[in-house]
Amino acid sequence: MEQTNSKRIVLGLTGGIAAYKAAELARLLIKQGMEVQVAMTEAARHFITPATLQALTGKAVLTSQWDEAQNGMAHINLSRAADAIVIAPATADFIAKLAHGQANDLLSTMCLARNCPLIIAPAMNRQMWEHPATQRNIAQLKADGVTILGPDSGLQACGEEGMGRMLEAEQLAHDIAASLQPKFLAGTKILLTAGPTYEAIDAVRGITNRSSGKMGYAIAQAALELGAQVTLVSGPTALSCPQGAQVVNVSSAADMFEAVKQHVAASDIFIGVAAVADYRVAQSSAQKIKKSDANLTLELVPNPDILAYVAALPRPPFCVGFAAESENLKEYAEQKRRAKKLPLLAANLAQQAIGADDNELVLFDDAGEHKLPSSNKLTQARALLQHIIKLRGKQS
Repeated sequence: MEQTNSKRIVLGLTGGIAAYKAAELARLLIKQGMEVQVAMTEAARHFITPATLQALTGKAVLTSQWDEAQNGMAHINLSRAADAIVIAPATADFIAKLAHGQANDLLSTMCLARNCPLIIAPAMNRQMWEHPATQRNIAQLKADGVTILGPDSGLQACGEEGMGRMLEAEQLAHDIAASLQPKFLAGTKILLTAGPTYEAIDAVRGITNRSSGKMGYAIAQAALELGAQVTLVSGPTALSCPQGAQVVNVSSAADMFEAVKQHVAASDIFIGVAAVADYRVAQSSAQKIKKSDANLTLELVPNPDILAYVAALPRPPFCVGFAAESENLKEYAEQKRRAKKLPLLAANLAQQAIGADDNELVLFDDAGEHKLPSSNKLTQARALLQHIIKLRGKQS
């Protein structure tokens, strides 16, 4: 199964002030493992230099269809090699060209000669965006199968406020990756837990852990890219909710358990990523416990084992567990998988993974041990889901 990190993107820039965002967009696409080739119109060069994009991508920026390196056939050679052409920013003028099939420079010719998806991110003044001619052109592009990302509403470079701002680079990078993923999980309902839980001691103190929730949120995003319907039960985090997911915010392990019980019957896959507290205080105080010189003893009682509950249901979903260990990773992870009768368990060393942007996962299933190369958590999440798809295919 082809992965997003093998995609080759032609990133086209047209002449708008939002061209400065294209530098960050190129960086983020490359960070996701994509190969990015930039092509610019003459007007775009007035807003950002080819040298900036070349430094970011490591590839010479193309500005002319008569480039000798392409034998005068850049519009053919590049479009045939690309998995997608992304125009960001796409000005009103360039959108009009696309809608009417005009091809008088490298970028417009490339779009007309392509045999790959075309994705555009409009960027213009609000009145230009709202003009009937622009809206007709956008409607025509949609009818032609072009993917339109944005625009957004907000303060514009001209000082006016309204619809027409290009989406921010982070949102664009996410949406581009999502649009290019094959929808292997279309129609599949995934329930997953993420983040830490918080067990109150009194009105202001509690027991928690250092989980950031990044891995769980990355899996939610990767699942959405593959077309899944995602319900994310999240403990307290500082992360933005994945766009398109149904998010259920909880605090304690008991809250998380109740939320899982409410949604699990409708789920095809359950992924327990959350770092659920193993214990809670037997009797928490509604008021702040005042400090004194005396020792304080807290009685801790076990929290419910959410993953074990789901795996033991009469008709359980496909269950995936997570284990964060500080030592003996293989031994402890495999013990946990077998004890809970899980088809798959993902494990890592807590001291390396908690709070970090990169991760190194080891997957354990009936066939043995599968190490995923160290990479960012979204890449790890995509690889994990591909492994889940493969295992579920063997079961069916």
